Parts: sequence; structure tokens; C-alpha cells
Amino acid sequence: MKSHARVVVIGGGVVGVSTLYHLVKKGWSDVVLIERKELTSGSTWHAAGLLPLFNMSYSVGQIHKYSVKLYESLEAETGQHVGLRQCSNIRLARTKDRWDEYMYYAGVAETIGVNVKILTPAQVKEIWPLCETDDLLGAIQHVDDGYVQPADLTQALAKGARAGGAEIYRYTAVTGIEQKSGGEWVVSTDKGDITCEHVVSATGNFARRTGEMVGLDVPVIPVEHQYIVTEPHPAIVERQKAGLPEMGVLRESDSSWYMREENGGLLLGPYEVGAPCCYVDGPSDDSEYELFQEDLERLEPHIETAIARVPAFGEVGVKQVYNGAIAYTPDGSPIIGPAWELKNFWLNEGHSFGVTAAGGAGWQLAEWIVEGEPSIDMMGVDPRRFGPYASRGYLKQKNEEAYANVFTTHFPDEERPAARPLKRAPCYDRMKALGAVFGSVYGWERPNWFAPEGYCLTEEDLNRPDVLLNENHSPALDDGRIVEKYSFRRSNYFEHVGKECRNVHENVGLLDMSAFAKCTIKGPGAESWLESILANKIPKKIGRVGLCHLLTKYGGVKSEFTVYKTGPQSYYLVSAGAYERHDHDILQKLLPADGSVRFTPVTTAYGVLVLAGPKSRDVLAKLTDADLSNKAFPWLTGKRISIGHAMADALRVNFVGELGWEFHHPIEMQNTIFDLLMEAGAEFGIKPFGIRAMDSMRLEKSYRLIPRELSIEYSALESGLDRFVRLDKEDFLGKAGLEAWKERGFRWQFVTMEVHDVTDADARGNEAIYRGGELVGRATSGGYGWRLGKSLALAMVHPDLAEVGTKLEIKILGKMHRATVIPESPFDPENEALRA
Repeated sequence: MKSHARVVVIGGGVVGVSTLYHLVKKGWSDVVLIERKELTSGSTWHAAGLLPLFNMSYSVGQIHKYSVKLYESLEAETGQHVGLRQCSNIRLARTKDRWDEYMYYAGVAETIGVNVKILTPAQVKEIWPLCETDDLLGAIQHVDDGYVQPADLTQALAKGARAGGAEIYRYTAVTGIEQKSGGEWVVSTDKGDITCEHVVSATGNFARRTGEMVGLDVPVIPVEHQYIVTEPHPAIVERQKAGLPEMGVLRESDSSWYMREENGGLLLGPYEVGAPCCYVDGPSDDSEYELFQEDLERLEPHIETAIARVPAFGEVGVKQVYNGAIAYTPDGSPIIGPAWELKNFWLNEGHSFGVTAAGGAGWQLAEWIVEGEPSIDMMGVDPRRFGPYASRGYLKQKNEEAYANVFTTHFPDEERPAARPLKRAPCYDRMKALGAVFGSVYGWERPNWFAPEGYCLTEEDLNRPDVLLNENHSPALDDGRIVEKYSFRRSNYFEHVGKECRNVHENVGLLDMSAFAKCTIKGPGAESWLESILANKIPKKIGRVGLCHLLTKYGGVKSEFTVYKTGPQSYYLVSAGAYERHDHDILQKLLPADGSVRFTPVTTAYGVLVLAGPKSRDVLAKLTDADLSNKAFPWLTGKRISIGHAMADALRVNFVGELGWEFHHPIEMQNTIFDLLMEAGAEFGIKPFGIRAMDSMRLEKSYRLIPRELSIEYSALESGLDRFVRLDKEDFLGKAGLEAWKERGFRWQFVTMEVHDVTDADARGNEAIYRGGELVGRATSGGYGWRLGKSLALAMVHPDLAEVGTKLEIKILGKMHRATVIPESPFDPENEALRA
């Protein structure tokens, strides 16, 4: 065994071997893989091998697309059979909500280049004659989809990796992983040590045990998944004898199962409620080709619907039941990318659809390791999207929930209830008493919108369809009331959000943003370090506030920070709450080694309340002796003030485009400040507002979000950040890459659009944009602007179509709408309200 290598990949399933293969393809031949038993002996060997291109995540969709394309050519490259059958995949729709989901997904698919066909029930019957179709609305078909033989695929990837110089050590157990002071890693095994530059953990069911070796609490726990293989059916055998095409993979989403042909019979894979977590502490050391005892009782409702849909399934006996472990994360997407707090330790774990994702995951992780950045937006799968709150107890609840929801309709405003509430700001109960309907981000409870007192939806309002998966509403409140119906269209909360927007615009509103990620940067080198990493010039005067972006080496946008200078060589940075671990990890890894800069996370030490609206100065004036005039307290400044007998750093900024302040306060003072503001604001019509109202108002200001309008895939200048990117600075991270990108020419340009003839469905992001029938861009966000009375979309389009007045078209839930490019910040373009 080698004693040194550039990269050590731990784990010989399809994901680990794919990572090895792609490192070789990037030109790194000095790489090795260590597998404790035989290749594929974990979860890969018992996987059904399906290749579902369908995924609502932009990141995962790109990964799956690449995988299928790779598997098409792998056999020719390596000479190793992979058992690829591109027999297509058909997803059935029985409900209007499901059809809306498919139409929304079709936009995602078109913008990333995945071929999707719309089928009528009659066309489904032609392809799947054994399928009953009378109650279907229709279906979508991925013609390039199908399945592959997982073990054969893994061996082909291994053959390709070895051909490029990689070495694979089977029956070699990792016993320890340690990072030396110089940064190199030492991977200890029962056959010797390997010193390397990078370590990749692709250990599947062992992910948590591998993480423990380096002090990581990896947010992965497997869940049991069962599938049933039947004896041969005469009708299928006859089809095969007649040379008829394979009927393809059938998915009845509304009954939560997939089905395909298997050796003349059928294979049924349900995703049921109640499937338990397993291997919470990892499998045993001698675990290999392990299965669990089947539990068909859990599957009975799915079996019944499968027989109703495909009667042939009930006409033959059961040949075998597989019940094996599949790794899961709290949101069901894998974790692919750098580990937090550790340099050159990488995670490729949590793959619930590992065979489908393996090719793309290996591709992007190899890009990340070799080039320093991935080439597609990976925020949806970044390991740092979860924080330290993702404990064992949390993971068990959320991962079981994620498994049970594989086939549920993925509504855009869906808020799943498991393991909630977890993190609550002190004002949580006060917001709740005022009617807050909460959502969750990074474990924090945040008000999405506010329901009127006593508000309730009836069963008639919900109109739930008679299918297995028919939950279409928010979790019930403590008193049993259901107040929100989920939809891809304007739902019951639409008018209430509108009232919140109007009140902020006409009077004054209060918003809880305590979930913001917050840190302080101090030390003798603080100013020069921040200046060297951020694209904008940082504030020079104490009390000034600036918006600054951290770019990739190529000039894409990685993170966005509000920077508040609090003293000499002292700064307070605020970024998106959802990306706290991501943003803070990036900052920590960039810190100078000489100790001249100190980074301190302070998220939970400070709460944030936002006071916004034309009467916000009147409210605040009743509570403070600070001079609130424009001259003394202009826009984009901050100062520490008294609020009654409490205190806060008041920053004159907000994300809604109205006069107002963010109050960053010691979190233990939050309720005092909340009560003082509500009492002082009563005469001015103060009311709380939520995240959905904030989002509506930010659209009207053309404010960008990560990873929507701001992404590593778009240059900072394509995203319209010209005034925040100071190319006249001596240097900053990504400057050279951005200048080179600019020299090559830009493919995209950020625009704001008005969408016409909208009645009940606004854009939400990922919709395809057309000009003369040609795909020319994609929406990044969308919604209704209540102050303007217009349906809006933010989008990236070809630069020659970015001129104000350009006429385009946008497809929303399968319907084409006219759209017009309008000036940026259509509400208050001169920022008169902010500066009032």
C-alpha cells in the first residue's frame, strides 16, 4: 500500500468510486480509495438502480442530468457493462396540485436542459398497457431516464479510475484520521498509514462514524427502504418474447411508489410513513451486504394502490423483499462539498438517490477539490447548509420525515413539522399571540405571515383529494386550527400578505430577523483583511454601513455581507441566516495565519427587530433621545442608541425599501424592545409583518438573494452588482477572475420584469423565459408586488434582451405569459423612501 497520495477517498460504494474516477479525469492520478470490505458492499449492492431525473432542486437536477449522460458513455469508454436501460420514466398525476408541480418542474427541467414530455392518459396506456389510466389527469415522461445495474456501474467507474492511475485498496479498514500542524492528513488503516493533502468521506451508512474521527457531527442517518420483487408475470414474459419494448419505470407519486419490470416480473418500491432510522451509531465493523427484516404491513396501503393501478402486480407471487439502509439528510438532498472548520476534508455523503447522483456528485466534488470551486451552483447540497442544531434526535425525526415525503407534492411554501419548534427568538410567543404562521430556516422559527384572530380553514376549504398523499396544508396550530393551504398558485394567505405590505408602506411594521447570521471581525489587521477579500470598499468611518460581496476566484458571488464599522479595526458582519455555517466557515478559512484578525460568531447573542414604514421615525422618536434626522442619522449609517431603558445598535437599512431601522440588540433585551415598540407604535398603526411580505417588497426593489440572483454561476457583474464591485481597488478575491470573465464576454444579465395577464399564479423562480419560441433565460424569483399592483419576476436573460421595454414571454405552470423588462427597482427607484 502507498504511504503517500494527493487524495484519499474513503468508501467503495458508487459515490466514492465516482469521486475517484472524476479526480483522475481532472488529471490527478496520485489518488487512492480505501474500502473496508468489497466495493458496493454497503448500500450500493441492494439499490434498485433507478435514475430519476426529476428533482425540484436546481443543484440536484444538474447533478442527476450529468450522471445519466455519463452512464450513457461509460461502457464504451471502459469496456465494462453497466446494465443501463433507458426505458424512460413516467410520473402519473391524479390531482390538480400534482399537475401544477409537474408543470413547475418542467420549467426547472427546461432551464437546465432535461428533456421532459407531457403525456395524456391514452399515451400512458400505449407505453404501459398493464396500467389502468381512467382516473389520471396526465403524466410527464423523461425519455432519457431508466435504470442501471449499480454493481456493474461501480466496477466500470473503478476500471476507469484505475486506468488513469488511481489505486483501490479493498478489505482495508480506516482506523483513524488526523490532521498534522502543517495541514497534511494522515489516514490510518489496519494495513498502514497514508499521508495525503485531501480526504474525501464517501462512507454512506458509516458517515457519522467517519465524521467522529475528525470531530464532525455529520448530519446523516440512514432510513430503512423496502422494495418488492415479484415472480414473472405471463403478460410481461410474452411481451419480452415478442420483442416489445420495456414498459419503463412507472411512478405513481400520489400513492408514493415506483414500479418497473424486473426479470419478467415487477419491482415495487414504496416510500411509506413509519420507515425507521437505522444505523444511528453506524453499522457494526463486520457489516457487509446487510439487509433488515422486511415489514410488509407498513407497505399495505401502497401495495393496494399498486394493485389498483397495475392489476398484474397482484396476480403473481412475491419472489423477494429487500429492506436495506439508505442514507438520508433532513431535507433529503445529499451533502457534497467541504466540511466546516476543517481544511481539505470533503464530504460526499447522505445520498438517498446515490446511484442517480453518483456521477454528478463525483464530477462536482472533483471540480471543487482540483479547481478550488465547483462549476455549478451547489448551495442546495452544500454540507454547511445544516448547523450544529442538527443533533441525533433532530436527525432521526427529520430524516424519517424526509423519507416519507419523497413523493409528496413539493409545494413552494411547504413547511414540514418534524422537530419543530427548535430555535426560537424571545419574541416568538409574542409573535405567535399576534397570529404568526411560522416557517423554519436553519432551525429558527420565523413568522412567514400573520393570520387574523380566530382565522381557520375548513375541510371544504382544503378540499383534499382522495389519494394517499393528500396533505396540502400547514401544520395545525396548538388549538387545532389549520390556517394555510399550500399551492403553486395564489393561496389563502395572499390577501393577508398584501395587507401586511400595505401597512408597512402606509404606516409602520415590525419584523423579526433574529435568524440573521452575525459575527464580529476585530484585530490590528481587520481593515486590510476585509478590504482584501470583499469586492466593495468597506466602510471607513465609524458608524457607516456597506453592502459587500465575497466572490469566487472566477468572479461569481459566494456570499453577501452587511458590514457595519463599530470602532477602530472593529466590524460587525451580517449575512443570511440560512447560510450561517457556510458564510462563517468561508471567513474562518480565509483568516490570516498571523493572528492579526479575530473572528467571533455572535448570532445567538444578538436579536434583530426591523422597524419599517413612513411612520417608523415617529415611533422611534418616542423611545429615544438620539437625533433621528437625516442629517444626524442618514441612510446607510448605524449608531448605538437607547430604546426606552434598553439599547441597540440601530442600522438605517432594510430589505423592504421603506424608511426604517434594523435594531441589533442583546437578545435578552428583545422582549423589552418589542413591547416598547408595539406600545409606542399603536397610535401609528404598527403591526407585525412576515417573511412573505418582506419578499414581496424586496422584489419591487429588485433586491437580490443568494443563491437566486446571486450565484457562483453568474458573474457579479451579470447579477448587476456594478456599484458594489470596485474594480478600481488594488485587489480583492476574484478580481482577476472577474476581469477575465468580463473580457471573455457575459452570457447573462439581470433584469426585472413585469408579467402580464396573471390571474392566480405568479412566477416563483426557475420558470423558463422565451423570445420568439427560443429559450433565452430563467426566472430567479417572482411574486406579486403589492405596492405596485403588478406581478413581477427577477430573471437572468441574454444581455441583448436586457434593455428596458424588451418584450419576452415566461411560462408559469405550463401557461405562457407576456413579460416586459422594466427599470430596476420599479418601486421608488430613487430611494426617496429609504432616505426620507
